[in-house]
Amino acid sequence: MSFLGVEQSLTGRRWIGPAPEHDRQAEALLQACDLPRPLCAVLARLGVLPETADGFLEPRLKDLLPDPRSLLDMEKAAARFLQAVKRRERIAIFADYDVDGGASAALLIDWLRAMGREATLYIPDRIDEGYGPNVPAMRDLAARHDLILCVDCGTLSHEPIAAAQGAEVVVLDHHLGGETLPDCHAVVNPNRQDESGDLAHLCAATVVFLMLVEAGRQLREAGAKGPDLMSMLDLVALATVADVAPLVGVNRALVRQGLKVMGRRSRPGLVALADVARLDTAPAAYHLGYVLGPRVNAGGRVGEADLGARLLACTSEHEARALADKLDQLNTERREIEAAVRAAALEQAEARGLDAPLVWAAGEGWHPGVVGIVASRLKELTNRPAVVIGLDGGEGKGSGRSVAGVDLGASIQKLAAEGALLKGGGHRMAAGLTVARDQLEPAMERLTELLAKQGAGTAGPADLRIDGMMMPGACNVDLVEQLDRAGPYGQGASAPRFAITDARVAYARQVGSGHLKLTLDDGLGAKLDAIAFNAFDGPLGKALSAGAAGRFHLAGRLEVNEWGGRRSVQLRLDDAAPAQPPA
Repeated sequence: MSFLGVEQSLTGRRWIGPAPEHDRQAEALLQACDLPRPLCAVLARLGVLPETADGFLEPRLKDLLPDPRSLLDMEKAAARFLQAVKRRERIAIFADYDVDGGASAALLIDWLRAMGREATLYIPDRIDEGYGPNVPAMRDLAARHDLILCVDCGTLSHEPIAAAQGAEVVVLDHHLGGETLPDCHAVVNPNRQDESGDLAHLCAATVVFLMLVEAGRQLREAGAKGPDLMSMLDLVALATVADVAPLVGVNRALVRQGLKVMGRRSRPGLVALADVARLDTAPAAYHLGYVLGPRVNAGGRVGEADLGARLLACTSEHEARALADKLDQLNTERREIEAAVRAAALEQAEARGLDAPLVWAAGEGWHPGVVGIVASRLKELTNRPAVVIGLDGGEGKGSGRSVAGVDLGASIQKLAAEGALLKGGGHRMAAGLTVARDQLEPAMERLTELLAKQGAGTAGPADLRIDGMMMPGACNVDLVEQLDRAGPYGQGASAPRFAITDARVAYARQVGSGHLKLTLDDGLGAKLDAIAFNAFDGPLGKALSAGAAGRFHLAGRLEVNEWGGRRSVQLRLDDAAPAQPPA
C-alpha cells in the first residue's frame, strides 16, 4: 500500500511508508525510551531494540572494534611489518588509485613517519596499468625494496606477486578472494574465501587500521609504544564512506569518531581540500561521499594517480593547498567528461530497457576514469545494478555498482572464472571488469542471469521510502540533532526521510543553476524552508514554482541550515505530490 495514497508523485514515484513491524517496534521504543517519536521510527527501521538503543545512540569504538587477530594472517602481517621497521628495511606501498587505496597508503605513511621511517608510494596509472599490481611494477619495486605492502588490491594478483622476487609481500585488502591466494608472506582480507565473513563489510583502510592496532599491541608486548591511532581515524572515515561500505556496526563507530577527528582540522590535506571545496560547516558523512571523496578520486580518474594519496599524507600546508587546487581542477574536468558519457550511456540504457535485472551500456572511447561514476548514476536512477564499459581496440574496461541485497562482485568474479570476462573482481557494491569486445553481449547476458537469481530487478525503480509524517511546526533544530544521533547515515543506513503533509507553497523562486527555494505553510501559522536541488532538471521545479495555490505532500530530509550565524531547519526536498489528487 502506498504512503499517503501517493501511487505516482510529481517525479513518477510511489511512496512507501514504514513496514507494520517497524511501526510496532517504534511504538515499543517510544514506550521504553525517552526519545522523540520520529527518532524511534528511524531506530526501528535500523533494527534497534529498546534494550540496545542507548548503546546504539552512543557507540563506543572500544566495544565495537573487532580483535585484529580474528582475521587470518593478521599476526604475522603485523610482525613482518614491525620487523621491517626495526631493521630499517626498505618498504614500498602499492596502493589502488581510489580513495580507499589512497587513505590506506596515507595511514601507513603517517604511522611510519611517526616512527621515524619512510616508504616508497606506488600507485598505478588507471589507463596505462589498470587496477592492482602488475608484473613490471612489482618486479621493479622488488629490486629496490625488502617489503612490499599491497593495500586495497593484491588478493587476485598471483602472477604480479610471484614476479616480486627478492622482496616479501603482504596484502591488506577487502576485495573478494579466489579459490587460491597469491604466494606471499600474508594476505589479510575479510573477504578471503576461508574467512567467516563476519567482517566482510570492512573497507581496506579499516583492514590497514586493524593491522596497525595489532602492530601497536605487539609493540606494547615488547615494552615499546606506537603512534596515536585515534588521530588517524579521519582517514578511515573518509575511506569507509567513499568506498560505499555499509555504515553498520564498527563502520558506523569508525565514521562517527573519524568525523570528530576531521572536525579538528589537523590534517593539512583534508583542511586544504575542505577549503577549496568551500566547505564551511563541520563535515558530515555526506561531505565525505559527495564533496571530499570525489576530489581525492579525481587524480586517479583523469590525472596523476598518486595525487590523492599524496594529499592525504602530506604535512606541509603549502603543498596541501597546491595539491588540493590541482585535484579540484581535475574534478571539474572529470565532471565535464562524466556528463558526456552519462548522457550517451543513459540514452543507450533506455533503448535497451531500464527494467531488466541489469542496466548496462558500453561506448567507444568512454574514459575509464568516469565509467564507475556513470554506473552509479544509472544505479541510482533505476534501483538496479548497473555496469558501464569503455571500449578501446579489442577490449572493454568497465565498472559496476550494485544495490542492497545483490552481490555484484561475486557475480562478476564468477563470470571471470567461467571465462566470460578477461578479468573481474570487486566487492558486494562495486566491481571492475575487462571483457573482450566480441564477448560483450554474451557476458552481459550471463551477468544479467546471475544477478536475476539474486533478486535484482524485482524492486520498483520508482519507490521512495519514507519514515513517517511530520508537520512544519515540529521541525526544529533540536529534532534534527536528535535524529543525527542515529547516524552517520549512508550505505546500509539511509538518512531519515519524512513527508510534510498537506502544506501550501507560500514562496518559491529559482536559485543558482536550476535549484528551487521554497517556504512551506501548514495553514496553522508554522512555516518551513525547503530547497530542491536541480529541481528544474525534472518536473518538480515547474510544478512547485507554479503551484502556490495548491497543497502538496512533500518528502525529504531535514537538515540544519547555518547562515549569518543563525541556525534553522530546512527540508532538502526529494519529491512531492498533490495533497488532493486531480479529479
